[in-house]
Amino acid sequence: MATMTIKKKKSAQWEPAEVKAELLAKYPPKVARKRAKQILINEALENETPEISANVRTIPGIITMRGCTYAGCKGVIMGPTRDIVNLVHGPIGCSFYAWLTRRNQTDAGADGENFMSYAFSTDMQDSDIIFGGEKKLEKAIQEAYDLFHPRSIAVFATCPVGLIGDDIHTVAKRMKEKFGDCNVYAFSCEGYKGVSQSAGHHIANNQVFRHIVGENDEVKPGKYKINLLGEYNIGGDGFEIDRIFKKCGITNIATFSGNSTYDQFASAHTADLNAVMCHRSINYVADMLETKYGIPWIKVNFISAKATAKSLRKIAEYFGDQEIIDRVEAVIAEEMPAVEAAKKDVLPRTEGKTAMLFVGGSRAHHYQELFAEMGMKTISAGYEFAHRDDYEGREVIPNLTVDADSRNIEEIEVEADATRYKPRKSPEELKALAESGYKFKEYEGLIPDMDKGTLVIDDLNQYEAEKLVELMKPDIFCAGIKEKFSIQKLGVPMKQLHSYDSGGPYAGFKGAVNFYKEIDRLVNSKVWSYMKAPWQENPQLSATYGWE
Repeated sequence: MATMTIKKKKSAQWEPAEVKAELLAKYPPKVARKRAKQILINEALENETPEISANVRTIPGIITMRGCTYAGCKGVIMGPTRDIVNLVHGPIGCSFYAWLTRRNQTDAGADGENFMSYAFSTDMQDSDIIFGGEKKLEKAIQEAYDLFHPRSIAVFATCPVGLIGDDIHTVAKRMKEKFGDCNVYAFSCEGYKGVSQSAGHHIANNQVFRHIVGENDEVKPGKYKINLLGEYNIGGDGFEIDRIFKKCGITNIATFSGNSTYDQFASAHTADLNAVMCHRSINYVADMLETKYGIPWIKVNFISAKATAKSLRKIAEYFGDQEIIDRVEAVIAEEMPAVEAAKKDVLPRTEGKTAMLFVGGSRAHHYQELFAEMGMKTISAGYEFAHRDDYEGREVIPNLTVDADSRNIEEIEVEADATRYKPRKSPEELKALAESGYKFKEYEGLIPDMDKGTLVIDDLNQYEAEKLVELMKPDIFCAGIKEKFSIQKLGVPMKQLHSYDSGGPYAGFKGAVNFYKEIDRLVNSKVWSYMKAPWQENPQLSATYGWE
């Protein structure tokens, strides 16, 4: 017992360099050298961002928190669409894995079509792997069409499909020509194709842009029209953001892709501004929409009340009309009192507490703002599938080298549309905005916003997560479902920020209030102090590695 007390006292005094060394101590030398490049002690420099290794292959044998390429394509980008039949060509386990696991919410819409509650799969068996599955895929597409008559059917390849060589694109093209009134297309998103789910995002972006965007030229009503990119309506976040937009008089033409529809994608090119939430999952579409149709994009964040107000003001400033500027200010003034009251209530109990965030796209960055509003400090954070620009900012993009894994992903050559390319702002207007400090196509990344001495860790694994908790003892740990229960067994509350457990929304003003209350309950519950795993009660067998 005395030994445990000494260890606990020491854990509160760990220096960042000591923590990093301790995380690497158990690895073989070659593994330690690679992981050392992915564990960064933030120097918080004013004019220079430290370099981190990211978007590299996970070391075989390490229990990573990443998902696969298929998960990024089907599960993240296309999964939240409500009226596209998402047909998985592969074993049923792959389809079940990506079916409703992220709590993407939808409404039925005016037409009542909503296919999210179905898990469509060709259910490949051993015989299909041996003899090929193209005929089975064709029959499945026909069956889906006969049952639902959807506007669109999307086909997703899984690992065995790529290994046996089924030509899903030819099958999709043949069925599209046969139907005439149903757009059928496919995604070569085999799980092994990239180093993480990030590759799946890119593949999904490419095919949506190629097969759907630009199909409907109908001009939608609305004075201030935008697209919201990289928002997936987890726990109803998108509903809350749309509520705020409506109050401000902002028309959301298309969300990529929470609660989205086929027509939203098809009409996205008619908007006047793209607002990007999750930079990593959707920046490809933002760039292509600008190149082909002339729609500029800005980075926004609707996670935290302060960030929501800042993003609304940035959208209003872009349009430049006093009408929308005044309306946005009125909405902020109307919404903030409830937020301030909730913050005042929780602050005495949450101020000074610490958090760790290891969550997907931009969430490990965005949610730090919510914790800051509660007086909580983020002591370590990182992404599962980020690239260096997500950590260090987009200015590093020209210096990034394209490796073999990145070459697996097709880069679409996009040119200005001959008839529909229309710059939304004149050169004079753009110059005036730039001189006022307005920034387009800009994302500063996670590292510049984190404090000096904090740990930034890419592709965190299960061992490192548990070691971090043991050494630094955060008051709350935020990650995904795979990590949830192992962290809780260590006596630390774990908030699942991939799909919010049963909570949400956490976006916008009402979302901030929900988050304050939820985190207050978690970090101040006494139940965690009573947690003691069996191996803490009784001695366990231990071993050493050969290289130790």
